[in-house]
Amino acid sequence: MSSTPDIPSAPRLRVLVANERHDRLAAVAATIRELGYEVIAPQIEVTEVGAVTAREQPDVAFVGLGESSDHALEMIERIVHEATCPVIVLLHAPDLDFVNEAARRGVFAHITDGDPQSWQNSIKIALHRFAQLQDLEGAFRSRTIIERAKGILMERHTLDQLAAAEKLRGLAERTDRTLAETAQGTIDGSLRLDNL
Repeated sequence: MSSTPDIPSAPRLRVLVANERHDRLAAVAATIRELGYEVIAPQIEVTEVGAVTAREQPDVAFVGLGESSDHALEMIERIVHEATCPVIVLLHAPDLDFVNEAARRGVFAHITDGDPQSWQNSIKIALHRFAQLQDLEGAFRSRTIIERAKGILMERHTLDQLAAAEKLRGLAERTDRTLAETAQGTIDGSLRLDNL
């Protein structure tokens, strides 16, 4: 009988669950565990949720609308502020006003009780959209760094924008670095610009 090698399984998603109601917190955490995810740091206190998010680095956060929409919105803001994961709002009944306000504060999806299997799709969509957002933010940061480096080259070497871009690309090729790495080295002074 031949044995098959162990195939490593994908890491389980780590889900932070935040809800001001103890009963709902426990029920949502149990459902998330049934879906095969790891529940980390179930939270009730608004004052702690931001620090817990920063420390635990969850893959996704569920925030339940409990007694107070202000409480839930504050939790959303604190988790979004840490920008470590997408936030999904869990509603017990449709609430368009709350969903609109939560969207303004940065949630990626909302779901209602009912069919927990539909939660899987919401989680996948939220994770995908969050990854896209991070890619865009990274591209914007790189673009900003490149523009700053071009400005430095323009000033130091009396170049126009096109010539500065060509110099930056040439330096990237010669140093075998990405354009963004080269630009950052130009800005922080770790790359010598003497012999451009």
